[in-house]
Amino acid sequence: MKHEEFVELLKENRIIAAVKDEDGLKRILTSNCQIVFVLFGDIVILPDILFKIKGSGKTVFVHIDLVDGLAARDVSVDYIAQNTCADGIISTRPNIIKRAKDNGLLAVQRFFVLDSIAFNNIEKQISQTVDAIEILPGVMPKIIKRLSNSVKKPIIAGGLISDREDIVNALNAGAFAVSLSKWDV
Repeated sequence: MKHEEFVELLKENRIIAAVKDEDGLKRILTSNCQIVFVLFGDIVILPDILFKIKGSGKTVFVHIDLVDGLAARDVSVDYIAQNTCADGIISTRPNIIKRAKDNGLLAVQRFFVLDSIAFNNIEKQISQTVDAIEILPGVMPKIIKRLSNSVKKPIIAGGLISDREDIVNALNAGAFAVSLSKWDV
């Protein structure tokens, strides 16, 4: 999938399912969510998890920093690209984002906005090749709005989103989509 196709998919699918366990995996397979972030697993079961999700017709990303047995090194991205059916990866690390793009994968760079220093560093740390950025926590409409005015990448809001009001606030503030583990709110 190309960057432009991913951006269109985000525009059409504002809710991204963040799957963090086997129960979530079972639920996502029959849901209407078309984009899935996998936030669990290990290198042994990961290919099977992704195969099931892709088999249900969904676009799937692996949060490479959260999979047991994968390190924040290029070889982990190579493993994902060569041994799984993932469409893309999620990582906090710019070197991992770059390697993903080199391997033809989509890439979402995750940022934790804990304070003004972290916020101000986003523009410096963002990879030029990233397809989208995810900011956490996603319940900060003012921050999302400021960031959407300065960063020319699609923004995904994630973390601590618990109800429809949080979703609406994030989207109205400029987020392209929201990622949440309870996507059926």
